[in-house]
Amino acid sequence: MLISIDKYGSITLPVSLRRELRLDQESYLELSVEDGKVIVLEPVAVQRNIRLNEKGLTKLEEARKSGTGELPEWLIGDMQNAEADTKQKIC
Repeated sequence: MLISIDKYGSITLPVSLRRELRLDQESYLELSVEDGKVIVLEPVAVQRNIRLNEKGLTKLEEARKSGTGELPEWLIGDMQNAEADTKQKIC
């Protein structure tokens, strides 16, 4: 499969390959180089981390106690779509 590198250094994976590997616009790939010349792209799952300062932690604790706090939309979506995936490397 022949692909090219654009002036920004980006490559485009053909749609047939993205479908076969179930990659979409939010997918992540780990790039490595083997033997100094072989480029390997491996799909990986990236887990989000949330860091809060003391004020944020206090607000989170208050929301938990009140039971009225709302979760961010992205977290709700991630929770609804959560499933075990033993095929992807987790970073």
